[in-house]
Amino acid sequence: MFLRRAAEAVAAVMMAAMFGTFLLQILVRYTGRLTWLAEAVPLLDPVRYGWTLEFCLALWVWIVFWGGAFVVREDDHVTFDILREAVPPRLRRAFIVVGSLSIAVGLILALAPTWDRFTILRLKKTATLSSLFGDWIRMRDVYSIYALFLIAVPCRYLWRAWQAARGRA
Repeated sequence: MFLRRAAEAVAAVMMAAMFGTFLLQILVRYTGRLTWLAEAVPLLDPVRYGWTLEFCLALWVWIVFWGGAFVVREDDHVTFDILREAVPPRLRRAFIVVGSLSIAVGLILALAPTWDRFTILRLKKTATLSSLFGDWIRMRDVYSIYALFLIAVPCRYLWRAWQAARGRA
């Protein structure tokens, strides 16, 4: 329960950071039209805030995959379970085992090609985030959450298959 709450807290912090950055974009966008204000308050110069769009996009990627890996529960997914609910419990468990193993194997098989792509992404710099974080951040860092997703979700589904095989799902 503690880990779930911690994962939810991390997702909430990322959402708050994204929302705050979005509000900053709006403020700068509308004050940027007032040239006298940008001259009077150099901090509001729109040129300084090109990073906000890329930062919001990076946070969105992280929120989606972090949430998918650690926050979203099995019951939260939309499922088409008409066939599964119509069969006897023993066959239902078999469906859960086969479905869970299929998802886990598919994601595990996607890990190697993803990792190959990350070797290329380690060379690419972000377009504008270096003005905020410095020159060390790479596209690999932005998309690294996907690798974590490809590890965490199969583990969850392997656990679900194990539980179903033992008659607990």
